[in-house]
Amino acid sequence: MDKTLSQYNEVISHCQSIFDKKMKDYGSAWRTLRLPSLTDQIFIKVQRIRTLQENQIRKIEDDETTEFIGIINYSIIALIQLEKSVVNEPDMDGEEAMILYQEKVTETRILMQQKNYDYGEAWRNMRISSLTDLIFQKVLRIKQIENNKGKTIISEGVKANYQDMINYAVFALILLGENDQENEKN
Repeated sequence: MDKTLSQYNEVISHCQSIFDKKMKDYGSAWRTLRLPSLTDQIFIKVQRIRTLQENQIRKIEDDETTEFIGIINYSIIALIQLEKSVVNEPDMDGEEAMILYQEKVTETRILMQQKNYDYGEAWRNMRISSLTDLIFQKVLRIKQIENNKGKTIISEGVKANYQDMINYAVFALILLGENDQENEKN
């Protein structure tokens, strides 16, 4: 579990660094995105990963890693939007955004640790394609909940689904990194 936590923090640190740089480039323009728009951005990213995993030919350079990072950052943005709601003009400076980013990461990391304990790190024996499919399923669930105007009968809400997508994407990035290290040895 200590290894997982260390790897998790390393992946999140990289994602947070990218988020921070984009905040410097674009400001908080993302604050104007409604939740369905964020969900659709995640949908696009996971759909591309599935296509990359199924096809040998790639027309652009970005690989799965870039897309998993996008899923993490868009999901964290969605969690922030759930709390703060949507605005019509960018309204957040970099410092406030980074504080909120870290708050959402902390909540999601705690959830990961609890589930990881209960499931005995089962994700370590999963295929990256399976983690991708779980993210795809979660994003489709969110789209259905959004189509139902947020109402659910028995299911968890969108927050838990965004958190699960973050954790699955982090796991996929950890496994991709381990696969790269293994390939370098051979």
